[in-house]
Amino acid sequence: MSRLVITGGTLLDQTGQRAGDLAIEDGRIVEVGSGLAGDAVRGDMVLDAGGCIVSPGFVDLHVHLREPGKEEAETIETGSRAAALGGFTAVVAMPNTDPAQDSVAVVEFVRAQGERAGLCEVLPSGCITVGRAGERLAPFGELAAAGVKIFTDDGNGVQDAQLMRRALEYAGPLGITLAQHCETASLTKGAVMHEGSCCSRLGLPGWPALAEELMVFRDIELVRLTGVPMHFLHLSTARSVALVRAAKAEGLPITAEATPHHFSLTDEELSGYDSVFKVNPPLRTPTDIAAIKAGLADGTIDAIATDHAPHAPHAKEAPLDQAPPGMLGLETALGVCLAELDMDLVDIVAALSWKPAAIAGVGDRHGRPLVVGEPANITVFDRNLEWTVVPAKLASKSRNTPFVGKRLRGKVRHTLFAGTAVVVDGVATR
Repeated sequence: MSRLVITGGTLLDQTGQRAGDLAIEDGRIVEVGSGLAGDAVRGDMVLDAGGCIVSPGFVDLHVHLREPGKEEAETIETGSRAAALGGFTAVVAMPNTDPAQDSVAVVEFVRAQGERAGLCEVLPSGCITVGRAGERLAPFGELAAAGVKIFTDDGNGVQDAQLMRRALEYAGPLGITLAQHCETASLTKGAVMHEGSCCSRLGLPGWPALAEELMVFRDIELVRLTGVPMHFLHLSTARSVALVRAAKAEGLPITAEATPHHFSLTDEELSGYDSVFKVNPPLRTPTDIAAIKAGLADGTIDAIATDHAPHAPHAKEAPLDQAPPGMLGLETALGVCLAELDMDLVDIVAALSWKPAAIAGVGDRHGRPLVVGEPANITVFDRNLEWTVVPAKLASKSRNTPFVGKRLRGKVRHTLFAGTAVVVDGVATR
């Protein structure tokens, strides 16, 4: 069996940082040391990591791969390629496909398409309710038996509090995690952007922070009642962060995520009526951004997730009130994090890697320490490389990135998935 050697980098994982090379065979790390490339023989592959950080692979809890049903915007293959280029070795695929991921057949299709692409592990999520309609629970037992670990109606919040309580009570014995999209729909009907001074100036319907915060509060109380864990998707407001911080201080089993765009872009980006900046939940204020950053820094927010949401150009070119919400995020996540977050590098990597891996239920194979015997799901990145986003160079089928022309810092050089180099020197190998 030929082996792959990563040489010259700085290893960073849960145990800290140290210089070292990694040797990989049959999908696992077989040696950690120095000068390992000197033992290379014909057929071995040597990846130069000089000047780079070598870390456990990133895990994204929140991506939209659009297949089945909306392949004009993205496919599981193109989305997986974007993920690998962004350093992600596993992604959780949201269930708002057509048909929705509320049956074993659709879940198995999504998983099989991910395996066929072979660029990262695609983890299908399941719907909380049938068709994400919020009326009756999806078949949790069947989906859990098929390997689904995260359930969400993402794109919709479960509006019925009694139904959400029942969902938690069913989820507890199954050991699955419910992930809530926090939006009180009666407060956001017709809304285009954050409700504040900017939307008033532009004459656009506003989306109040309260719409998110009411559901965060409600579901914290449901967690308190049932004792069952819950994950909050894409927190965007200062008050949401404060509510989660207080709940965690009480010891409630809650986790949360935030997106790069919610800690880097404000609602003022919509001043030009450009629908590329329309997203759900909407971009908020500098005060909210500061709170999200503080929540990440103190651990209130566990994970950084992209909410990668590709849309075909014709859809995003519609008038602002008609264009769908959503932004690309997989290939720019690291660059935004390193450009925007004033945090220790190990804490940023933790929020991108082993912490989301644990939430996704894949901590046995992703986000693992870089030691002998562990699976080789690995990301190598240059933390100092500055680059500018050019939409046409992205792997996604869509181009709706909000970071066009923006200077980011930090880029993935190599990605290994199950011991195979799927990205080498910034280029996907398949």
